[in-house]
Amino acid sequence: MISGRATPTAVHVRVPATSANLGPGFDALGLALTLYDDVEVELADSGLWIDVTGEGEETARRGEQHLIVKTFRETYAAIGPAPEPGLRVRCVNRIPHARGLGSSSAATVAGILAARALHPEGAGLTDADVLALATRIEGHPDNVAPCLAGGLTIAWETTAGPRTTRLDVVPGVRPVAFVPEHRLATERARGLLPDVVPHADAAANSGRAALLIAALTARPELLLDATEDRLHQAYRAPAMPESVALVDRLRAGGVPAVVSGAGPTVLALVSAGEVDSIASEVGTSWHIHPLNVDPHGACVQPIDQETRVSGE
Repeated sequence: MISGRATPTAVHVRVPATSANLGPGFDALGLALTLYDDVEVELADSGLWIDVTGEGEETARRGEQHLIVKTFRETYAAIGPAPEPGLRVRCVNRIPHARGLGSSSAATVAGILAARALHPEGAGLTDADVLALATRIEGHPDNVAPCLAGGLTIAWETTAGPRTTRLDVVPGVRPVAFVPEHRLATERARGLLPDVVPHADAAANSGRAALLIAALTARPELLLDATEDRLHQAYRAPAMPESVALVDRLRAGGVPAVVSGAGPTVLALVSAGEVDSIASEVGTSWHIHPLNVDPHGACVQPIDQETRVSGE
């Protein structure tokens, strides 16, 4: 949040990719990654202008239905009475769309944070309000939480709304994303999940999720066991057989690997020295992104010449 200055007329929002579930942490755990979308939002007297470079260039044609614009409008109106402004929106997108890396969560967070920064009464929208609004738009808090806070997050729902807590990941854990060419809608992947699962599988996942928190924050040598899942990945295999096969192949080789979010991206959690050897074994049908854990989450700055978005 911008403080200590007059309300700006333009802001730059940087939002990280995220990986949710992380194996057994279904709808609860999320990790922020060092792959970013950069968004500039500038108030104008009237009209709407959108420019998108990189991933999702075709979304510029959606106008008021563009997710960032739509979220901005909803948030701006919710904060308090103010004339609806014209907008100039410029996006440089690097997060793959519909691949399980939180692209829609990143867009949602960008729209909310831009509206909070640019509205005259935006300071009244608390961080808890931002989480609640982002969760309502997205449907679940597991991706928006790490996008907002960075690091490893645990998110849960209460009668008073969504809550989250953030943890630091132990140094040396290196996320590597294996991104396929094809997309997969979250709705399709979620639609494959059964309404009821065996009690033994639920109990196993509960223990593994607890172990995963310990592994990511203090005991990385436990990551292979800690990332074992029985709750969602196997059920989703018909929608992404290549992804589940890659997860199985990596795990058979001792590499902690999971389906990222709803897929089809595969995420491996390795040490820095293992990245090259894993990449050489996977083949050329995957786009391989060695990343780090983003420690800060979404960042908002007033626009000046040093914070202008570039395509780099």
